[in-house]
Amino acid sequence: MEVILQILKFLFYSFSAVVAFYFLLPVALFILHYIFGGDKKNYADRYKKVNDHSYNFAAIITAHQDTRFIAPFVDSFLKQHYPHFTVYVVADDCENYHPELLLQNEKIVVLQPEVALHSKIKSIQFAINNFIQAPDVLIIFDSDNLVHPDYLKNLNQYFQKGFKAVQTHMLSKNIHNTYARLDSIGHIYYTFYERQVKMQLGLSSAILGLGIALDFDLYKEINYQAVIGGFDKKLQSQLARKVKQIAFAQDAIVYDEKVEDAAVMEKQRTRWIYSYFNHFNESWLLMWTGLKNFNFGQLLLGATMLRPPMILLLLSCFVCLVISLFVKPVLLFVWLLVLLLFVVNFILTIATQSHQKGMSHAIKHLPLLFLSQLKALMKMKKAKQNFLKTEHKKIIYIDELLKNELT
Repeated sequence: MEVILQILKFLFYSFSAVVAFYFLLPVALFILHYIFGGDKKNYADRYKKVNDHSYNFAAIITAHQDTRFIAPFVDSFLKQHYPHFTVYVVADDCENYHPELLLQNEKIVVLQPEVALHSKIKSIQFAINNFIQAPDVLIIFDSDNLVHPDYLKNLNQYFQKGFKAVQTHMLSKNIHNTYARLDSIGHIYYTFYERQVKMQLGLSSAILGLGIALDFDLYKEINYQAVIGGFDKKLQSQLARKVKQIAFAQDAIVYDEKVEDAAVMEKQRTRWIYSYFNHFNESWLLMWTGLKNFNFGQLLLGATMLRPPMILLLLSCFVCLVISLFVKPVLLFVWLLVLLLFVVNFILTIATQSHQKGMSHAIKHLPLLFLSQLKALMKMKKAKQNFLKTEHKKIIYIDELLKNELT
């Protein structure tokens, strides 16, 4: 019996250490950020140019059963301060779509598959199969995205510095709603720790499913074992093993629509939680690869991918708190300190890293976000039965968006 108790204690302490690690890692990264220059220093300047080539970009926008956002996206690209690009619009399962105006511009190629694809990976490959000419770099977008006029000009500089994979900076397209701001807060927090600070430390940044720019030859090496769901997880795991560093371009800005009501947020979080479990093996494989290669960047990125969704992390912390009362009551104060550091660090991060208005004021509504995640956890089986597509509503053009940011 004594042996069993010792084993259970060991498992509890090991589990507690993992949970504490995920709560305290952002605190350590926040401190390192300011030790290495903070926000005043442009960390991209540490990387030197290796060529002066003007890269040719192929932008792929995947639209599925909804064409309302194609025109605003294309409009934002046609206003780029950089000439070398072609936009490929894949209108998948979009009936009665007549893009005559778009077809008048030679930089825009509209593709309408005869048979519905119902897969982002398949849509990307369909665009690649129909490239007019092979680009240097391809960039993957969602249909509701917009890009800043300097997007390609700034992005080109990262490829001139030798990077083969670059995640661009996603900001919110809509922030005039409580839920949209809550959705934005999550992205601000994770962008800072998973991309900005890692770029500052010379480590690989985490990618998103949009605004990811890749050397075309590199992308052709990617092998998807499944073509449904978790596009970014599959891509990130392979990229991290193929390139020295996945860069983060903070000055190449792409705008994305945030959810504006509880039901849509719940559906989105349900899909994310399901994706976490569905791609757990790929995350573990990346961390194990980092251990075998003594590659700290791969190791940390793998650990980041293995981090449970926030609601599960909070529930795990609560479990540790309760068990601590019976195992070693003094640990209760340790956990309270860990939580305090996490909360203070979270607030400081949002207060110092928000690039758009009203984000700090939304912190008081965070219980709504946790409630949404809790409901999402209860409905995770739904994600296995269908894709749970996020509905988008905000149709806005880049000129109006930039004008609103200045007012």
